[in-house]
Amino acid sequence: MQVNDYQDLRVQRTITSIYDAFKQLICEKDYSKITVTELARLARINKKTFYRYYPTLDDLLRELQAQYSKAYLDEIADLRYPRDLAKSVAAFFTYSANQGEAYDRITTCTAGSYVGIRQQMINDVMTKTWGQSPEFNQLADWQKQILLNFVEQTGLKVYTTWVANGRVEPLADVIRAATALMQGGVTQYLNLTK
Repeated sequence: MQVNDYQDLRVQRTITSIYDAFKQLICEKDYSKITVTELARLARINKKTFYRYYPTLDDLLRELQAQYSKAYLDEIADLRYPRDLAKSVAAFFTYSANQGEAYDRITTCTAGSYVGIRQQMINDVMTKTWGQSPEFNQLADWQKQILLNFVEQTGLKVYTTWVANGRVEPLADVIRAATALMQGGVTQYLNLTK
């Protein structure tokens, strides 16, 4: 079936409405408490319309997380690791700070429904960044895991702390602190593994 421009615009509006309603619900309650009925009501669509696009809420969540990942990966596509680690840290914090409350709820959760989907995003980002690094690929598997865990946990913990403290500190200061921690640790670690 061929879709004309008007139908395509209607589909885009429907998807946008679903996304907006979903993000609002993420900000209001735990994911496990969100229902399709509630989302459809808020998006001003019927449940059948939701199911036309998404078999489950989990599929919608996966799509949302994939969009966040892709947008971030697009921003850092030309960076090389470990050389551009400082640029990567700045990009992560700047990107994250501009995504909104729903992104923050998913990214900074410490337990519950979002941890798994967040980890998938992190794994995807790490594979497409560090996985392309010649220095990284010379490490033994256990050394790679240590490095990835350090980078992941440090960046995430600094961002989570900043958000939990109400984003009071200037973003530039937070980026400087995270960069010092991460770059210093990675540089030292890579020197030790040579």
